[in-house]
Amino acid sequence: MIRREEIIGDCRLLLGDCLEILPLLGKVDAVVSDPPYGMDWDGKVTVGKGGHGAAGAKAKHYGTKIINDDRPFDPEPFSGIQNRLFWGFNHFPERLSKGRALVWIKRSDEAFGSFLSDAELAWCSSGHGVYCFRDQSLMAETKERAHPTQKPVPLMKWCVQQFPKAETILDPFMGSGTTGVACVKLGRKFIGIEIDPGYFEIACERIRKAYAQPDFFVDQARQIQPVQEQMF
Repeated sequence: MIRREEIIGDCRLLLGDCLEILPLLGKVDAVVSDPPYGMDWDGKVTVGKGGHGAAGAKAKHYGTKIINDDRPFDPEPFSGIQNRLFWGFNHFPERLSKGRALVWIKRSDEAFGSFLSDAELAWCSSGHGVYCFRDQSLMAETKERAHPTQKPVPLMKWCVQQFPKAETILDPFMGSGTTGVACVKLGRKFIGIEIDPGYFEIACERIRKAYAQPDFFVDQARQIQPVQEQMF
């Protein structure tokens, strides 16, 4: 079931089908993921007006399929995890209970339009209301995407921070590992599962690089331990 396992710092990366691996995992505190949700996207997009490239150019991932994106996403296997956050909310709302809506408002201009839509929606299992992340780094963070639906790191840090008490974060559809990079930068433990060997390699490399470029504030927080004063 687990075809390969890599341990990088506090990150455990697993190659295989998440539905097969999920029962083998121990306790996780939250699941944060951008699952394939049934668009059957094969990358054959010609971008022009409203796309993200020069008029008439082909997308970087032209012809690249996303594994398991030919069937609707089923959140039921993850219902045993109390804290859940899934992107693509608008594609499967009938399968979700009441919760919070998160909106990623993408940067858009004449030269680089947003990818397919002006915003994306996520569902969060706890709380209520609608909260927005106004992305100002889309072109800087993900102009050279390693994965066709790769999210910016600041966006995924914001997602992980929706669960401030969660120590171990699971991404069962890891892709290129952005959720893992966000966890490294936030000092959280991470478990990532990816079925595609190519993207698994990319995720491993990105997470290694994240550890090679440590966040000063995270390191300081790890070093500072509370000291209890003696009582006289």
